[in-house]
Amino acid sequence: MNTTPDGRPVPPAHADERAMLEAWLDFHRATLVLKCSDLKDDQLRLAAASPSSMTLLGLVQHMAEVERNWFQGVFAGQDVPPVFEESNLDGFALQPERGFDEATAAWQAEVARGRELIADASLDDSGCLSEQEAGHVGDQGVSLRWIMVHMIEEYARHNGHADLIREQIDGVTGA
Repeated sequence: MNTTPDGRPVPPAHADERAMLEAWLDFHRATLVLKCSDLKDDQLRLAAASPSSMTLLGLVQHMAEVERNWFQGVFAGQDVPPVFEESNLDGFALQPERGFDEATAAWQAEVARGRELIADASLDDSGCLSEQEAGHVGDQGVSLRWIMVHMIEEYARHNGHADLIREQIDGVTGA
């Protein structure tokens, strides 16, 4: 597998659909890690675009919640609690005692669990949305293909946020 100069895995130029989706999802996961690299705890907690309170640490926590929701909750139909706490369902709120290492470990555990749950599944296998979520999508059933494309979109959008936050913190751009 090829990597970018900063170490992220480059998605293959030619692959089957499943391999392509997995590679792009992994690329975007690695991009989030890169955006947070070499920063101190206080920098990871900085909200850089007023009035937003979004931080890099909050983005990592949020993506842990997103991974759990889509792969365990929606796709596997498991009744799982939030990764962090009931009062922080989206994961963005920070706790003074929870640092980057703990948040990253939780996020990586969610990524690993999601990979396990979809390892033997077909892209055509479906998960089930709540009635509220189904109202936005137009159907209560969503395929694994749909979930993976959505996850790529979710990471790409938040990596854009991470770009802006990181540039405000220390001027680092790109990736």
